[in-house]
Amino acid sequence: MNLHDWIDELCDVLDLDAEVDEALLLDLARDVAHAVARPAAPLSAFLLGMAAGARGGHPSVVEELVERARGLAEGWDKPAAVADDQITVDALEDDDALTEVEDLDPAALADLDADEEE
Repeated sequence: MNLHDWIDELCDVLDLDAEVDEALLLDLARDVAHAVARPAAPLSAFLLGMAAGARGGHPSVVEELVERARGLAEGWDKPAAVADDQITVDALEDDDALTEVEDLDPAALADLDADEEE
């Protein structure tokens, strides 16, 4: 099974009648991953899909939204102290970056839970 087969099967499972420009979306994911952060790539693709669906999903709409997202990514000012694959809690607090739960130590998670309960 290749990527195209996966996309066709996923569209069937999700009951979508959609043509997907695989190269366009993969290029966007690459650009976002490099310019913003790796975890931003799938989230950006999801949000782009939501926006495209809300606007009818026509391929020209998708292309226009991809260009807007790419423009945002290209102009993104990523903090120098944060590597693509090392987003931390400090980055989250300082720059609204995302954090990966497995990177947090248990004490940090307990502190976050305690803060939410207050």
